[in-house]
Order: sequence, then structure tokens, then C-alpha cells
Amino acid sequence: MTTLVTGAAGFIGAHVCRELLARGERVHGVDSFSDYYPVALKRDRVAALCPELPLTEVDLADRAAASALFASVKPNRVIHLAAQAGVRHSLSAPHDYADANLVGFLNVLEGCRRAEVAHLVYASSSSVYGGGVQPPFREDQRTDRPLSLYAASKAANELMAHSYAHLYRFPCTGLRLFTVYGPWGRPDMSPVLFARAVLAGRPIAVFNAGRMRRDFTYIDDIVAGIVSALDRPPDVDPSPQGAAPWRIFNLGNHQAVELERFIALIEAAAGRTAIRDDQPMQPGDVPETMADITAARALLDFEPRTDVEQGIPQVVDWCRAYYGDEPRQP
Repeated sequence: MTTLVTGAAGFIGAHVCRELLARGERVHGVDSFSDYYPVALKRDRVAALCPELPLTEVDLADRAAASALFASVKPNRVIHLAAQAGVRHSLSAPHDYADANLVGFLNVLEGCRRAEVAHLVYASSSSVYGGGVQPPFREDQRTDRPLSLYAASKAANELMAHSYAHLYRFPCTGLRLFTVYGPWGRPDMSPVLFARAVLAGRPIAVFNAGRMRRDFTYIDDIVAGIVSALDRPPDVDPSPQGAAPWRIFNLGNHQAVELERFIALIEAAAGRTAIRDDQPMQPGDVPETMADITAARALLDFEPRTDVEQGIPQVVDWCRAYYGDEPRQP
């Protein structure tokens, strides 16, 4: 069997490819190598984590190129992680989200349909819960009031996948991921962004007076959840009236960590005190996220094992090793 992993040069994608290859599976990666953040980091990430990975550079929003990719690879399973990420970026570049997250996902669904894949696993996001839902977030809570275009695009992906699962009876599993962090992480996300700034003595932007809580989930735990979901496709009822083979799971650490505690852990690992730049709550942000992982525990044997006390020092150590001595604040 061949598993196609989209977004294979991304933070989560490269770690997933490494795990699948370690299991002896046949894997093919695809990535557009967009310049949302430095392309050099993406190439270094692949070289470090999965250098033997066959990797094709394709923009999945290009319908002809996506179709040719599926025809060439002939995947049996697909893990779709490619997306335009970032809540704040969606305020200034909304068309990036329509192209990557809506058109790109539609092309993936069409590729899966034509290839008759056995299972599509795709990344959704905790952001789909919006601001009107009280944590811990459960999969049966409403997701129809997103606070950003990014969140809206991820909620749309879930609906699109359901329609294809219903119409064409191929299994689709969506995973709502909660603030994934770890070595080789995205430089625009707070764990790496803050660690680099504290190490270099640069200010960090602290929003809403630090009254924020996030369900930080370590990359190894997320990878374990993704691979477990891949191995457990929803049952297919071939009758047109049967329930669609479609499921949604939260993958999180089931712990809401206060921003102040998060910053203190970075300071301790870096051996430096953070320079704070207090700023108001940003449009599209929510004050707290926390995953209810009851369903993932029961059906995927998902059990997060790395708390922030273990994970944050590993991020700081990786930043030291990868970025070296960055310019410090005078």
C-alpha cells in the first residue's frame, strides 16, 4: 500500500512521514514549498527527519497538477496536512485560504475519489469551535460560528469531506488538532517564536494581558494520533441511506496551559527573562482552548504522554541548535 502525505515538508507532515517510513511503509510526499515562512526551514526539516522520502513539489490548488499527482502515485491512503495556516495571516491574505484550504482540498477529494482510496485522514483545527463554545471542546459541539477565515475554511473541509464520504462511500476521518508544538516547529507559532525571542533577548508580544490558555500538544503525541486514525478507517455501509463513513476526532493534550506558565517554562529552559510587549486581544483569537479526547481515547487508543514541562525545553534546545546565536536586543 502507498500512503500519500500532503504538506510533507511541513512541521506535522515531516514528522508523520518519518513515522510511517520507520514502520516500513511506502510513502510519497507532496508539498508546494510556499513562502509563508522560510522555505529553507522546510527543506532542512525534510533532510533531517525523512531524507529518503520521495517528494513531489506540487501546488494542490492547481487542478491539473493535483490530478496528475494522484494518477502517478496511485495512493491507497491519503493523509492530507497541506493547508494555509495561521489565524492572523487570514486577516491580510484571505485568498490564500480559499486557494489552499478550499480549492486544494476539493482537488484532494477528487483525487481520492478517482483513485478509490481506502481512507482519507485530514487535518482540521481546534479553531472550528469559535468563541461561543465552552471548553473542554467536544466533537458534538457547534462549529458554525468561526472567528476567522482560517477557522471557516477548516469547518468547510469537514463538510466537504462528509459530502464525499456520503456520495462515494470512501472513509474520511477529520482530526481537530490543538496547538501542536515541538522541534522543527513553525516559526510563526508561539512556542518557537517565543523561544527564539527569549534566547535572543528580543521582546515577545503578550496578548490580552497574558489571560490566554492553550491546549499545547507535543508533536510525537499528534503523530501517534494521526497514524492510529489512519489504521482505523470508519466502517462503510454501502447502502445509499446508510451513515456516511465519516468521523471527527479531537487530538489534544486535554490540558489548558496558562500563557504565563508557558512563558515561565521558556524562561527557565532559556535561562533568560522574557521582555514583554503587552498587546490587546487580537481579532480571530479565542481566550482558551482545551480538547475533550474521550472519543479519541476510546476509538484510537490515543493517549498524550508529553506535558509542557517535558516538551518546552526540547523546543528551546532545538532553537539553540538550529538558529544558533541570533542578534540580541541592545
